[in-house]
This record gives sequence, structure tokens and C-alpha cells, in this order.
Amino acid sequence: MSEKKQVTPRGAYPHTKRVGDFIFVSGTSSRRPDNTIAGVDIIDEMGSKRLNIEVQTREVIKNIEKNLAKEGATLKDIVDVTSFLVNMNDFASYNKAYAEFFDAKTGPTRTTVAVHQLPHPDLVVEIKVMAYKPLKK
Repeated sequence: MSEKKQVTPRGAYPHTKRVGDFIFVSGTSSRRPDNTIAGVDIIDEMGSKRLNIEVQTREVIKNIEKNLAKEGATLKDIVDVTSFLVNMNDFASYNKAYAEFFDAKTGPTRTTVAVHQLPHPDLVVEIKVMAYKPLKK
């Protein structure tokens, strides 16, 4: 039986923290278990890169989904989202990918802010969430 590698935090913090019925998910990127980053395309022989925020946003949300599953929760349990974009010119593409997972009327509240940089130069988006999933008694 093969075991799937999991992304481990790159610091002294957990991916998730449950406090009663609330689950807090640390800032999450598009980093994969093998430490590659989704949404990074090499576009020429000189190693120039294209950083694709749509691909990164989808992968970030999938990573959040995996972390929530460990707590018995799903994306539908998310009540609040905070997103960090390196470049607000990417907002439309980020929003397009985000809308594939969340509905404007029934989805979570959201705040999106611009940041100078993220922990790796190839990252263009990071998202943290809070979910509400009552503990079974």
C-alpha cells in the first residue's frame, strides 16, 4: 500500500487548529508535497517563468480542502476567507478561479489584500480560512 506524501508546514505552526466548533486553516499556498509549486511554467530555454494565478488559486483551494478534510469539514463549512495577492492586477483571474469553488450568495465572506511578497518568489497567492463545523456530541 503506497502512502501519499503530504505537505508539511514550513515553520512552527499547524495547518489547522480547531477551537470548539471553529476550524482555523493557516495561510495555504499552491505548494505540492514534492515542494514544487503549481502554476509555475517555464516558458523558454533561459528558465523564464510564467506565474499563473488561476492555477495557483485552484491548487490553494484544493490544499485547503485536504486540510479541512482532516478535521471532518469541507469547503462548504468555510465562513470566512482572507486572500493575499502579490499583484492586484491578477485579481480578475484569481476571482475567476475562486468562483469555481464558492458561490457569491451562499459562500463565505472574503477579504483580499495586496502584499509585497510571499514566502517563495514563485507564489502569487496565499489564502487562509475559518470554517464552522460543530463537533459531534
